[in-house]
Amino acid sequence: MLTMLMVTATAAACSPLYVIRAGFHEAKILSRRRPISRVIEDPSTSPETRRKLALVLQARAYAEHSLDLAAGDSYTTYSWVESDTLLMVITAAQPDRFQAYTWWFPIVGRVPYKGYFEFDRAWDDAEKLRDRGYDTYVRPSGAFSTLGFFNDPLLSTLLRYGDVSLGSTVIHEILHNTVYIPSQVAFNESFASFVGDRGAIDFFCARDGDTAATCDLAKRSWHDTLVYGAFLSDLVHRLEAVYDDTTLTKADKLARKQVLIGDGKSRFRETVLPSLQTTGYRGFGEQDVNNATLIGVRLYYERLDLFEQVYQQFGGNLARATAAIMAAAKASPSDPYAAVERLVKSNPAQ
Repeated sequence: MLTMLMVTATAAACSPLYVIRAGFHEAKILSRRRPISRVIEDPSTSPETRRKLALVLQARAYAEHSLDLAAGDSYTTYSWVESDTLLMVITAAQPDRFQAYTWWFPIVGRVPYKGYFEFDRAWDDAEKLRDRGYDTYVRPSGAFSTLGFFNDPLLSTLLRYGDVSLGSTVIHEILHNTVYIPSQVAFNESFASFVGDRGAIDFFCARDGDTAATCDLAKRSWHDTLVYGAFLSDLVHRLEAVYDDTTLTKADKLARKQVLIGDGKSRFRETVLPSLQTTGYRGFGEQDVNNATLIGVRLYYERLDLFEQVYQQFGGNLARATAAIMAAAKASPSDPYAAVERLVKSNPAQ
């Protein structure tokens, strides 16, 4: 999910008014926190909400005790928000190359997205970026992490998730509390996706049994995530080959871009869609796609196969694999993926 430290941003990163607005909304969320245990005990809480809140506490305990992640007090409280969507997020990119428009924030460094609690402002700023010639992508987000600087509450927006998605999200966000490599957004988000989805398999299969529907869905969801991630990487590489061709004019690149995206959508419908085991990614073939879309989405799926290789080399022990990847990334913050590649090549004992 989105990593946000908006309330600590400085005027050098964003306008003071943006910071004030973001701080106001974050303060409102924090002011509404109630201990999840009390919400569960509250007679007015519906049985379904009570069940999901208990699941959150269990997934949180798994992340803390089984994976040794720094949960702190995150996800021990609950905050209600007014709508099903917490905030809107902008991504922008050059139309003829994979160069993201970035914003700078303290702690996290440069990031290729910006979040807005006031939705109209997101669309307005996206339009301004389009007027400047950028591809843009605006998407909703139901959660964000403050990297442990605040005790992140469970937001009511997440309760509409299914059990497996909810459990994965909790583990994903707690991973962000534990490790964050500045200015390496793709690594941070993809690593969290890996730990969240792989963790959901371990958690639900241990809690509910290997034959349970939740265990099966978690496994099928991870299968689809790997398939989708591989498809995105292939499409991006095809486009990069065009963008890097110095013999082509910008107009030629833009024309070929549209052809490749159209071919990619067709390939998705014809070859990827039949192999998917869940409904999670089925809409790709119908959505608008541009460089900003691909950058914004791929952040969560970049080189997942590399993390999976580490997991397999550690004999399917997620805690050991996660610890090894974190140590490698911290030791080489300028290129954490290269560090994980070296980890794979070292072929650690299982």
